[in-house]
Amino acid sequence: MAQKAAKTLATRNGALLNRTHMISATLHVLFLVLHQIFQRPRSLKPYFLLAVPTLLIEYYLDRVGRPSYNEDGSLRSAGEDLNATGLTEYMWDILYWTQGCIVAVCVFNDRAWWLWAVVPLYSVYLAYTTVMGVKKGFAGMGGGAGEGAGDSEGAKSKREMKKEKRGDRAKVRTR
Repeated sequence: MAQKAAKTLATRNGALLNRTHMISATLHVLFLVLHQIFQRPRSLKPYFLLAVPTLLIEYYLDRVGRPSYNEDGSLRSAGEDLNATGLTEYMWDILYWTQGCIVAVCVFNDRAWWLWAVVPLYSVYLAYTTVMGVKKGFAGMGGGAGEGAGDSEGAKSKREMKKEKRGDRAKVRTR
């Protein structure tokens, strides 16, 4: 049972990469065949501009996540975790969104490439929420000064709230 986690990661990465390559190849070939059959009046510029860079992302994910084996079949390296959060997760989002856009272009027409505009908008949204979260985190470091100072009067303990709810507020004595 040596390196069970590494073997599991290698198996999961290999299966995920193989499935992704098959889906991606199928969609790209389908798009190019449909483009040739129907002789669409538009050029392939949107395809090369928007879909081909995702092939570079797919290549990068394959280089980073593909497990490598020794000559005797033993596992040398399981590769990086392709389910990791952060930039890897964002790359998978771009890859899946582009595959969806290719399907939309095959079904509808070349105007469906405008769906790809969601990616930069999503990036701006993520950046905004991150900045606001950091700003809110720094605002709480004031140590009770500023806007949080007036809230301490209105804050009640759970015990006080329960007593007030029962109507026992008048029975509370202060010494």
